[in-house]
Amino acid sequence: MNKRPQNAPAPDAHRSVYGNGKSAPPAKSGSARRRRARKRAVRREIASWILTLALAAVLALGVRTYVFEIVRVEGPSMEPTLQSGEMLCVTKFDYIFSAPARGDVVVCRYPNRESTFIKRIVGLPGDTVMIKDGRTYVNDELVDESFVSYPAESDYGPVLIGNGQYLVMGDNRAVSHDSRADDVGTLKADYIIGHARSVVYPLSDIHGI
Repeated sequence: MNKRPQNAPAPDAHRSVYGNGKSAPPAKSGSARRRRARKRAVRREIASWILTLALAAVLALGVRTYVFEIVRVEGPSMEPTLQSGEMLCVTKFDYIFSAPARGDVVVCRYPNRESTFIKRIVGLPGDTVMIKDGRTYVNDELVDESFVSYPAESDYGPVLIGNGQYLVMGDNRAVSHDSRADDVGTLKADYIIGHARSVVYPLSDIHGI
């Protein structure tokens, strides 16, 4: 019977031995597992925020494109109805279900440049519009325009508006750059972006248009 030499070291009772004689790797500590768990949680949180922001951006773009938009008034061309610096709520869906109406205040695109302007619809398709001595006539009838405090300083027309076209003017006829100008003219419906419904800023003067 073989006996272990008295001076030989005893086997380590706390160390596992693989078949190849190598020691098993030390067990991973609980703190390392917690660090990895925290990193996974942070990555999930970041991914969640990115997804939320992306969805919010898509929703905001859809609302701005199809529902409504806030537009700032620039310049005096719509005085006294609108003042420069006011913010307007402009609805986009109105003209999906119905055609623009005479008297609507609208936001339009210029035909030949990437900018917008705010005017009032004065003439509809098939109308004949004329300004004589500062007064506006549509189809030979004088139009009641109590909102005009600064009438046009020169005569205009008569102009027959074509099919699918709209004639727009600013309420401040003396300074407004609108359909009377050669570089604007009458506008196709596609150039009308939306219907200005109300002033929403300044907060002390919120009102409908």
